[in-house]
Amino acid sequence: MVFSSLIFLFMFLVFTLTGYYILPRVARNTFLLIVSLFFYAWGEPSYVIVMIISIVLNYTAGRLIAHYKSREKIVGAKITVAVLSVIDIGLLVFFKYTGFIFDNISSLFKISFPFDPFIDSIVLPIGISFYTFQMMSYVIDVYRGDTAVQKNILDFGCYVSLFPQLIAGPIVQYKTVADQMKNRRENLTTFAEGVIRFVVGLGKKVLLANGVGIIWDTVAGYDLATLPTLTALIGSVAFSFQIYFDFSGYSDMAIGLGKMLGFEFLENFNYPYISKSVTDFWRRWHISLSSWFRDYVYIPLGGNRRGFAKQIRNIAIVWLCTGIWHGASWNFVLWGAWFGILLIAEKLFLLKALERLPRFVSHIWALFCAWFGWVIFANEDLSRLGQYIKALFGGSGVFADGQSLWLLSNYAILFVIAAIASTPLCKNLWKKVENCSFAPVLRVLFVVAILVLCTAYVVSSTYNPFIYFRF
Repeated sequence: MVFSSLIFLFMFLVFTLTGYYILPRVARNTFLLIVSLFFYAWGEPSYVIVMIISIVLNYTAGRLIAHYKSREKIVGAKITVAVLSVIDIGLLVFFKYTGFIFDNISSLFKISFPFDPFIDSIVLPIGISFYTFQMMSYVIDVYRGDTAVQKNILDFGCYVSLFPQLIAGPIVQYKTVADQMKNRRENLTTFAEGVIRFVVGLGKKVLLANGVGIIWDTVAGYDLATLPTLTALIGSVAFSFQIYFDFSGYSDMAIGLGKMLGFEFLENFNYPYISKSVTDFWRRWHISLSSWFRDYVYIPLGGNRRGFAKQIRNIAIVWLCTGIWHGASWNFVLWGAWFGILLIAEKLFLLKALERLPRFVSHIWALFCAWFGWVIFANEDLSRLGQYIKALFGGSGVFADGQSLWLLSNYAILFVIAAIASTPLCKNLWKKVENCSFAPVLRVLFVVAILVLCTAYVVSSTYNPFIYFRF
């Protein structure tokens, strides 16, 4: 079930909000746990068992760690953290990387395995990368003393399975919502803010991401050996917009839904396409993932505290992990290496040089690096990736053809709208009128208009993917 589906918008969400506000506060977390498990089971009826088992194991680990620490048995607490980390990562590796690992072994050593049919039957549970990281952060934070242990398994299960952020993030660290699990206070103002935020995200997803996504799918389906340079460029720019509006739209909807239920989730995007360096880009893109790797990988490795050489090593490790986290394919490893190398280069010398250059030059640099990174990200087959890069740089010998010009003429307005929507321009314009007497009317008209347009689009189209559901 996706947020932009009619079933979610007009059945599941209506039922959930109605039931939530009818029930007394003491029962609301349990109700959210039940509907969240149903939400997940709608798409993964069998793998909801995997989530429930993970919830029980990590809840138990938290209680054990708190028990050991209260008795100053630090070794026991360390062993518990280590064991649960191995179990959590082991489950993630099993479901996400088993096929990738054995395929590469088979290719390298020219062998086959008798259990290949079993490996081929393994299906990646939706959202496992996100909820696994959430549970790991909870266990680690209990050990560190950064958050109190959650003694109520239903409340802990509610935190893990909470449907707004369950499938594609943002990655919500328990310590950021620990107090809200019991003490949140819903009110009409926050609910209205949540509705607006949700509708903004829905518009990003349905009206922008889906629109440019069709362009990318069209271009990716062409013969790459004869792909004109302009067509390849149009397709790659389309994917760059698609992945931004798809994922930031989902994050907006998750944050908006959280507000409707009284939760305040941290921001996950901050206009990354206005960045002036790759370092700046990764402070603005998928902030929750960057924060997770910083808090639980980079800093524990020593961060920047143990000399410059080890800092570079730590950056390399983080970006290898970041690439692998995104998918079981070599292009994601290359994608992580691409950004890791760029960030190391900026750390060494480029960042100081960029700061001395005019802003538009550093902005072009950041956009180029992000755009080329998305080319790597989008092409999971390495041979196709090579062909696509070749086409981008004139490998076909043709700059443009009739199809290129048709794409450009038909979708130019959509590209302009997407470019404007990826900047703070609309937000800044709204700030100039939000205190006017007619602002409340504009809000209502905006919400109704976007909701009607999105509903019409979903009814008339079968194209409604979410890119990050794969991860």
